[in-house]
Amino acid sequence: MSKLTIKSGKAELNLHKSSTLVGVKTTGEAGEQEFVDEEVYKNLGGFSVVTLKTEGESVDDKLDEVRRLDEVETGAHVYYAEGSNRPLIATGEIFITFQPGVSEPEQAIVLEEFHLELTERRAPDRIAVRVTAQSPNPLKVAAALQHISMVKLAEPDLDTVLDEYAFAAPPDNLLGQQWHLSNSGLLPDTNYPIRKGADAKVMDAWKRLDGLGASSVVVAVIDNGFDTSHPDLKDKIFKPFDLWNQSSQLIQGDLRYSHGTPCAAIAIAASNGQGVVGVAPNAKFMPVSGTSYAVRATEQMFDYCVANGADIISCSWGATDAAFALGTDKENAIAKAARQGRNGKGCVVLFAVGNEGYDFVSFYAAHPDVIAVAASTSKDEHAPYSNRGRQVSVCAPSNGDWPIISARAWWDPGVDGESGNYKYWRDGKARGQYYKHFGGTSASTPLVAGVCALMLSANPDLTAKEVKEILQNTADKIGSPSDYVNGHSLKYGYGRVNADRAVAEALRRKESAKPVTEVPAVVGSGKGLFRFDVQKQAPEGWGVQIGVFYDYGNVLIQAERMKSLFGQPAIVHISELQGKTAYRVVIGALKNINDAKALADKMKAGGVNGFVKNLKDMA
Repeated sequence: MSKLTIKSGKAELNLHKSSTLVGVKTTGEAGEQEFVDEEVYKNLGGFSVVTLKTEGESVDDKLDEVRRLDEVETGAHVYYAEGSNRPLIATGEIFITFQPGVSEPEQAIVLEEFHLELTERRAPDRIAVRVTAQSPNPLKVAAALQHISMVKLAEPDLDTVLDEYAFAAPPDNLLGQQWHLSNSGLLPDTNYPIRKGADAKVMDAWKRLDGLGASSVVVAVIDNGFDTSHPDLKDKIFKPFDLWNQSSQLIQGDLRYSHGTPCAAIAIAASNGQGVVGVAPNAKFMPVSGTSYAVRATEQMFDYCVANGADIISCSWGATDAAFALGTDKENAIAKAARQGRNGKGCVVLFAVGNEGYDFVSFYAAHPDVIAVAASTSKDEHAPYSNRGRQVSVCAPSNGDWPIISARAWWDPGVDGESGNYKYWRDGKARGQYYKHFGGTSASTPLVAGVCALMLSANPDLTAKEVKEILQNTADKIGSPSDYVNGHSLKYGYGRVNADRAVAEALRRKESAKPVTEVPAVVGSGKGLFRFDVQKQAPEGWGVQIGVFYDYGNVLIQAERMKSLFGQPAIVHISELQGKTAYRVVIGALKNINDAKALADKMKAGGVNGFVKNLKDMA
């Protein structure tokens, strides 16, 4: 079975075996086994993907020999889809959809024929099964099932390597150098010109919040390579989880995986007096280590975030290969988190659009429930590597001109330039052992995740849908006006994210959602100093309504005037009229209607017209 055609997600894959790679599950570390030549991937579908010391044998014969070893639990072939260079491995699970009307006893006959074990019933006609020791290869089983009349669809669960959307060129303490937070047009340690204002307005948002965000907000970053000892991350970690070893002990020190550390730092690096600071420095950090294309792993990573209190889920990875479009179960896993997380308000899920320069975004970023993040540069231009498409929500600062500084894992080997002089810094100038230059949509995505954390700090009642809406509505239009059609650009989405405007709108919605007996923050044209007492007012009694105002400054003016003239308090009722916030002002809170009528007569004699109002009618 060197070639095989199977269904996977929305694609039909023509597969052929790898001539060099196999997957093994061993009782010890796979990379330390005598029969292993090189460990290529530590975890793919639960297998270690390795090359074998064949010593002249074929890979098939050597794998059969290895399978008989006591230290080997199981071995599997690795495949490639036609036209793709991504290795694929079957996890052993198959998702079967039966034709309508096929009963459970009839379904059981199909499972018995192939010695399959039922692992989950997802619907009357949809089940998940796992191959057993008596079953054929799971790909072969899936292909055979597809030819049975009772089976509508049989999809083997496959895992493959997903893209990490980091800056692939040479990567380059440092608040003054974090131009993406506030761009003055100058960098302290370089003469390189950047564009003033080409930033996410994060410092302005901090000023508006009068702080660095709430410690109650939890930002989950799903990725690989988290340095839990890094000074900017170590004191912030909350409920970590590693999917590859199924424990809270994260895998560290593997030179192949260091991407998660800079991604996390951009979003939530602590304000501790040294190094860099994240967009939401006070937020908790939930590292979820171990990306995977497999259905079960995808479900587990998002379910874990929801079950353990994540408010925001940042993902700087994905796939643009047409063979790996998301199937129903993966789409549902993301949708479930985005719609049911946060006790029904929805987790805010963000995905990078990808770094290939394509005219379409990653299949993960294309999910309708996520915030798809593209990249802009320090010149406020489109980063040429950043994928484009109608699903782009917003863009955010990253490299493409001058890179972003972020945290570096202690084992990160760095990237050398052609001359060998580059390591962690674009210009070769060191800025501390814990940091490096970083970029790509991998950087822009956690930046927006941090902005979302500031928004939820301002208004924790926002739904995930509202967060996305606010981000899009408050973004700054950059680039040429011709880039936008009906307010949206394929390159920039709805524009470059503006943290200050987003936080301001989050605060405004919080104020407008307060009970009507509370008084909102002062806005509008009222001038001078006012002493204004704020007290709860029960919806009972009588007063005199003098008007409805759209400008809160007028409310202050009238309240001060009425108290001075008639010695009565002003009661403010807040509502919406014609799409705008309106303030009804009633003078007095009297026990009976006759007292209110007497007040109305007194006010009329003083030149103030009004009518008697039952406060109960304003509840």
